[in-house]
Amino acid sequence: MPASRRAMIPPPTALIEAPVPAPIREVVARLRELNHAVYLVGGCVRDILRGVPPKDFDVATSAFPEEVQKAFRKVIPTGLQHGTVTVLAGQEHVEVTTFRSEGDYHDGRRPNTVTFERDITKDLSRRDFTINAMAWDPLGLQFVDPFGGRHDLDARLIRCVGSALARFSEDGLRPLRAVRFAAVLGFTLDAETQAAIPQTLPVFRKVSLERVREEFVKLLMSPRAEMGLELLASTGLLEVFLPELAGVDAEAARLARATAAAAPAELEVRLAALLADVVDGAGAEAICVRLKFPTKVAERVRLLVSLAALEQHLESEPPALRRLLARVGPAQLEALLEVARARFEVRLASRRGDFERLQARLRDVAAGKPPLSPKELALNGGAIMAALGVGPSPLVGQATRFLMEWVLDEPSRNTAESLREALEAWKKTQGA
Repeated sequence: MPASRRAMIPPPTALIEAPVPAPIREVVARLRELNHAVYLVGGCVRDILRGVPPKDFDVATSAFPEEVQKAFRKVIPTGLQHGTVTVLAGQEHVEVTTFRSEGDYHDGRRPNTVTFERDITKDLSRRDFTINAMAWDPLGLQFVDPFGGRHDLDARLIRCVGSALARFSEDGLRPLRAVRFAAVLGFTLDAETQAAIPQTLPVFRKVSLERVREEFVKLLMSPRAEMGLELLASTGLLEVFLPELAGVDAEAARLARATAAAAPAELEVRLAALLADVVDGAGAEAICVRLKFPTKVAERVRLLVSLAALEQHLESEPPALRRLLARVGPAQLEALLEVARARFEVRLASRRGDFERLQARLRDVAAGKPPLSPKELALNGGAIMAALGVGPSPLVGQATRFLMEWVLDEPSRNTAESLREALEAWKKTQGA
């Protein structure tokens, strides 16, 4: 269908009936009053057409930044060089951006130049995907769709605006966004769009790992994470930022994807489920550090990956389970069980019943609140030094570790009297 005909199709009922917040309508009305073209653009239009409440509303206008500033009493010049002015409408902040076109991209992320435009179609033509290149005037009831975004939305298709090769060569993050949109929305990639990704990997390599991580997390947390991970691998994107997973054989990669998808949508749990059979705990932490995850995330993923193989404990006696619980910590037990559950579902399905029994036993151990750390011993550091007749020294640390192991074997031993007696006997073995 020619672009001109696509642009003039009647407005969809979903857009006409969509509730637009009053501050947004007020800003649109004021700019229209001054004879400027004004539209809602991008994700909010896409989401309304999908029947999903928009998270925010992006307003685009033919008014240049100085004209927007003159039109309202209270404004913040948020990003004048990019054409963005924030209008204070009551208590709300409404971002208004001038239609623009862009020059060449110098670094694979940002254009060298931005030119303000009066034509909405020129603005839409610079956008990434057709489903993000639609515009809606909620007062004039004009729907602009020059690139067939609504058709692609109905067809559940991710397709670049114009040449996919050109779009991906401009902005290296776009290939990853294409895969993320496909995973999050449950769409498929247009053939030309998918074929352009391997050709533009050098541009993708220029993208900061922080931006890569943001998109990767959205994909990993989506209901279709397995499909998204497979697309990352088949397009070559995964090799760029997660070579450890990209480098395993096809069956190991399939199992890793399936295990991640079987885990609850909690970041550290899914990351651990994805990596548990690919790298060890230190390797998992290194991946998290490389992708700029917060330290707490990296440390938690390391812990969960290190202990994920609970099949090793199916026959363990209570002392061993207490030692496991001491390593993971009661606060992280449920997260570890979720990682293990995903692994059993995908890799050890025949032993799921054994896992359920182990899970119940671990929960029982935790419910009994046994002493799991030195601070829970009936003797503190000062009391241990007094019992040994020494001051601060390495011997105190050795004695504390001995007592900890002794009460993990039998928690009822954790009384001051029993610990002193045990220390007396232990001290003799140390020649102290």
